[in-house]
Amino acid sequence: MRRTLLFASLVVSFTASAAEGPAAAPVAGASKSYVLKAARLFDAKAGKLVTPGVVVVQDGKVAAVGAGASAPAGAQVLDLGDATLLPGFMDSHTHLTGEPGTDWRQDVIDDFQRTIPEQTLESLPMVRRTLMAGFTTVRNLGAPDFIDIGLRNSIRRGTVVGPRIIAATVGLGSTGGHCDGGNSWRKGLLVEESTRGVADGPEALRAKVRENIKYGADLIKVCATGGVLSLNSDVDSPQLTQAELDAIVDEAHSRKRKVAAHAHGAEGAKRAIRAGVDSIEHGSLLDDEALDLMKKKGTWYVPTAMAFQGVRERADKGMLPEENIRKVRAVDEARRLALRKAIAKGVRIAFGTDAGVFEHGRNAGEFALMVEAGLPPVEALRAATVNAAELLGVSSTLGSLEPGKLADVVAVPGNPLQDIRKTEAVFFVMKEGVIYRNDTGAPAPSAAR
Repeated sequence: MRRTLLFASLVVSFTASAAEGPAAAPVAGASKSYVLKAARLFDAKAGKLVTPGVVVVQDGKVAAVGAGASAPAGAQVLDLGDATLLPGFMDSHTHLTGEPGTDWRQDVIDDFQRTIPEQTLESLPMVRRTLMAGFTTVRNLGAPDFIDIGLRNSIRRGTVVGPRIIAATVGLGSTGGHCDGGNSWRKGLLVEESTRGVADGPEALRAKVRENIKYGADLIKVCATGGVLSLNSDVDSPQLTQAELDAIVDEAHSRKRKVAAHAHGAEGAKRAIRAGVDSIEHGSLLDDEALDLMKKKGTWYVPTAMAFQGVRERADKGMLPEENIRKVRAVDEARRLALRKAIAKGVRIAFGTDAGVFEHGRNAGEFALMVEAGLPPVEALRAATVNAAELLGVSSTLGSLEPGKLADVVAVPGNPLQDIRKTEAVFFVMKEGVIYRNDTGAPAPSAAR
């Protein structure tokens, strides 16, 4: 009991101290009524800008939209000027419980030496940066020791400031595969030779799905192929049989949970697509057959271009093991081609970055990379709003600025359809009617916390 109370006091203390920084704490601690005004508003459903931009917020929800909307009595008017109001951004692929340091060897030591409470506390500034960058909802695809479940629950309760989290807990995979965190250590070194999500055979993996759901998973993440940042696994090698993937998806879907499949190689991806996964993550080596199958089955593609950029930056500085450097350089051009082909074929694309492979808070850099690959700016914005909402299963409450939906609103300067990098300059963030960031200097109510 004393340990529980101590940990709770540490969380509250850290949150209070971090709130003293600029734009860190909500400038409205409880949901109030607002009229948000800007030069324009992004209609994510229609895929167009509306002028002027007006959103009326009441009781944490969007009450009305448009110049003719009537404001409730006593509502505070915030005029954000030459800006664009958008739905809160969504990142469909994050890892909020860590990010790389300057020395990968030191990162390994820190992972072994730091306790779970330390690792949890060190996640708090990462979730804050994500929210302040305009990402009000994220899908966290893999975390150790249920830290993401704890973050999700604490954010819901208001103990921690961050985006709402749809959590997968630990990823599922085969022995020695990408999701097996023990695949590069000598035998006998670790008490547990494999990570908790590792199993072999359809029924064993079915049991792992049940276990993840038992302990709070909102969805299931599975590693269908090798990866760039793991050791002892080729990027393109399939790591689960068709029967194993079939069992995972069947069990997850029967429990009303979606499945996200980490997949670089074409063969492993095709097995996952045939099994009925809801999304393919990364997809750096997808071939025409895989993309055509995704188009036919409606499988979402989450390309995580920022992950490759972030890893490439570290590789260029020699900040990764040589094997990882070799792998990222081997797949880099192929993944660009795969994304361009997916866009040309009309594969459904949702926004996701793999933040945690690079520093949290840089998530919006994905927009420009998607546009560079050929996705029109309006579709890049839709990828992070209505598309991501559909993938995440939250379209009824999020993804667009419509009456009755939760008031998740962000503002960027100017017109992001003319310059997509405006998305990297978010200056206003509201989540469920609470303002967490407002860099205009306009007067606002004091924080209730």
